[in-house]
Amino acid sequence: MAAYVSNIVIDVGSDFVQTFYLENVANTPVNLTGHTATSKMKKHSSSMTTAASFSVSFPSPINGQLTISLGSSITSGLKPGRYCYDILVNDGFVKTRVIEGSAIVTAGITTG
Repeated sequence: MAAYVSNIVIDVGSDFVQTFYLENVANTPVNLTGHTATSKMKKHSSSMTTAASFSVSFPSPINGQLTISLGSSITSGLKPGRYCYDILVNDGFVKTRVIEGSAIVTAGITTG
C-alpha cells in the first residue's frame, strides 16, 4: 500500500485530533484489526529530534479507521511553523508507512 499524502493543521495550545479512513485500490476499507501504529512529527525528515509523538488509536479497525491526536499540553510546547509527519502501521509482520505529509503549526491569539 502506498502512503497517502494528507497535510494537517495543528493549533498551539489546542487539543488536536485527526481521523483517517484507509482504503485499498478497490476503494474498500483496509481491515486494521490487530494492527499497531506509531506516528511522529519532526521539523524535517532527517531531524534527530522528534517535535511530538502522536497518540494513535483505531476507533473502527474493520472499517480502516485510524485516529491520531495530541493533547493541549503537548501542542502548547510546539513552535509555530512547518513540520513533517507520518504514520507507520505494523500488522505484526510488516511495517508500512500509510500516511505522510506536512503539519502546519499555527500560533493562536486566545489562550486559556
